[in-house]
Amino acid sequence: MMATYNVSFPGLGIGNLAVDRVAFRIFGLEVFWYGILISLAVLACVLLAMRDSRKFGLVPDDILDTVIAIVPLMIVFARLYYVIFEWDMFKGNLLSIFSVRSGGLAFYGGVLGGALAVILVSRIKKIRLTSMIDFLVVYIPLGQAIGRWGNFFNQEAFGVNTTLPWGMYSNGTEAYLRTLSLPGVIVDPTAPVHPTFLYEFLANMLIFFLLLRIRKQSKTPLEPMFWYFLLYGFVRFFVESIRTDPLFIGQTNLRASMVLSAAMVIVSLVILAVMRSRRLSREYAEALAGEASADQVPETEDGSGPVSAEGEPAEDGQAADEPDEGEPAADEPAADEPAADEPAADEAGTEPAEGAPHAPGP
Repeated sequence: MMATYNVSFPGLGIGNLAVDRVAFRIFGLEVFWYGILISLAVLACVLLAMRDSRKFGLVPDDILDTVIAIVPLMIVFARLYYVIFEWDMFKGNLLSIFSVRSGGLAFYGGVLGGALAVILVSRIKKIRLTSMIDFLVVYIPLGQAIGRWGNFFNQEAFGVNTTLPWGMYSNGTEAYLRTLSLPGVIVDPTAPVHPTFLYEFLANMLIFFLLLRIRKQSKTPLEPMFWYFLLYGFVRFFVESIRTDPLFIGQTNLRASMVLSAAMVIVSLVILAVMRSRRLSREYAEALAGEASADQVPETEDGSGPVSAEGEPAEDGQAADEPDEGEPAADEPAADEPAADEPAADEAGTEPAEGAPHAPGP
């Protein structure tokens, strides 16, 4: 099999890598590395999701049903997104829209199709939509990371020239750059370029592991989803700014993916800030409620009731500092003791002191 491309990384001392976009042929039908890698990405995500599904209140069948809907809708919407922004390429030959093997799938279009599939399956199976989204969004960057190696085998989706040690050169990059015409972009077809597929592979793997941790700790619906939008939007904005194959909005010089990525970052930052503020307010209110309950009347060790002033359990219906019935209060004299302002009788039974009035006889 003759290699399609000779790839080298001059700064790393790596040269003459034979890369063919065709993996093998069956009865004359070419099977491309890009398709194999996309299939492996889907398979890896499905297996991991099925393994973890029960931990999050789902079952493996829910995952399979969702994937069956996601794959076709993802391909359709990825193609539609690309066709919309490259309409001049297809308007003269509408049948070419269906020639997906010739290339032309846009990631953000695939995300829209996948989101629609999740909504439909969640409604049909009566699964809480936010739970399904927060569970599945974690696997998107893993699928992206694997799929980006398809760009390497196709020698596509690379960046402008670079002098960094990992700059990549091939006969494929040179051929493409010789035909390139981008406003404000000057390139040298014979010089190495940014291997943007490698940037996205590394960044997406990092995002995948971060989202696994966020999903495990998060108690707020849709928080993992907005973290994905924030992290990937940030990465894609800068990667898209150096790519040589951007999709533009209409006749403007605005790169569609940069605009969408910027919007994702801004909206996600605002929503995550609001979520954090509400969570802190709720935790503060719960802390105040805990302090208030701690200030209530103490109870006995067995929790049977309030404690009296002497440390003994009070009787039912009796306040903790209320004296027992028939027992004088602390500030009242006992029944057999004379009041402080009354003269006490002589212990020998003598008459009261002189001048004191005689008590009347019986």
